[in-house]
Amino acid sequence: MMNRRNFVALSAVTGLAACMTPSEPVTRVVTPPAPTFPPLPAFYGALYDEPFPVPAVREGVIDPKYWRQEITNPWPQHPRGTIIIDPDAALLYFIQGPETAMRYGVSVGAAGFDWQGTARLQFQRKWPRWNVPQTMIDRHPEYEPYSVANGGMDGGPGNPLGARALYLFQNGEDTLYRIHGDASALELGKAVSAGCIRMLNQDVIDLYERTVHGASVIVMPSMKPSGLAALY
Repeated sequence: MMNRRNFVALSAVTGLAACMTPSEPVTRVVTPPAPTFPPLPAFYGALYDEPFPVPAVREGVIDPKYWRQEITNPWPQHPRGTIIIDPDAALLYFIQGPETAMRYGVSVGAAGFDWQGTARLQFQRKWPRWNVPQTMIDRHPEYEPYSVANGGMDGGPGNPLGARALYLFQNGEDTLYRIHGDASALELGKAVSAGCIRMLNQDVIDLYERTVHGASVIVMPSMKPSGLAALY
């Protein structure tokens, strides 16, 4: 004989079963833990000997494969000073000699704005002025105050070229593409810019001191159908 207490208990179990679909297994979404990276080398600390402050690079977000490091030269046939950029790997190599190269992590041009080929390192600047080309102003009218006609943007904090810029020419003409600083730690390995190669300020300062005027800058063609994943 079923009393009231047994009836209420049975009703509760029946109601719970009605909310479930026996033929569809319940799956649990597991969020993988964020990667943990070792502490950055000391050379990514704050720089106090620059005209403008260069803060320390953010800890815990840069994969060690993007750290500045000396490696065995993958292209010993190229002369000292050659810069080679692999956009798919988001790595820049400075050829030091037949045996070694310096390797840096970079961010590269977003889809539709990437560039490839061989250029000449025409000149380089410390804390460069940003003269926004008309093609960019056409896409972003808010940059009009920093056009060539208006004198550009002074170097310093807030200038997207950062602490240094290397200017690439091809056949005697400015390509309008640069290797420059002011990348954030989160940008490395991503496609974020209008074709330029962006580096951490600490890294572009180091590269600037090594550069050879007139050296070749080789941007390898991307072998990925859609290039690197865009950050934005």
